Amino acid sequence: MIKKYAVILFALAAFEGAAWAQNANPLVGAWTLVSVNDERPDGSKTPLYGSDPSGFLVFDAQGQYSLQLCAAGRPKYASNDRTKGTPEEYKAVAVGCNPHWGRYVLDAANNAIVFKIDHAMFPNWENTEQRRSFEIKNGVLSYSVPNAPVAGAKPVVTWKRAQ
Repeated sequence: MIKKYAVILFALAAFEGAAWAQNANPLVGAWTLVSVNDERPDGSKTPLYGSDPSGFLVFDAQGQYSLQLCAAGRPKYASNDRTKGTPEEYKAVAVGCNPHWGRYVLDAANNAIVFKIDHAMFPNWENTEQRRSFEIKNGVLSYSVPNAPVAGAKPVVTWKRAQ
């Protein structure tokens, strides 16, 4: 009799584990930046943060995220003091980096991430929600950014799972 209950409990635990795995949030974990491109309908791409941008994105299981991305080759401040940059140096930093963090919601039914941005380098994004259509294939996460398209292009950000 004890064996019978042990088998039933094991089967229930296995079923529960399988159900959890099916409903697992595929975003949770760390991601490294692959590219940030304006993609046009003809398939051409224009890199928005240069040819070798860097970035890191983390989603936790409690619904918090942190995202940083920067263009490679940003000029260093001649003064070596971040509070004493030139207007050109400040502009290069503001245009060349786009960090933001806050909370997120996975809308799995619509393949969307809803970023609930608490803080951002671009202050206009603070206390806003932004929806990104996404897909994950072979450990690569891609999503489109709902900015106004330029010449028919749409910004697409691509990440790979961090090792």
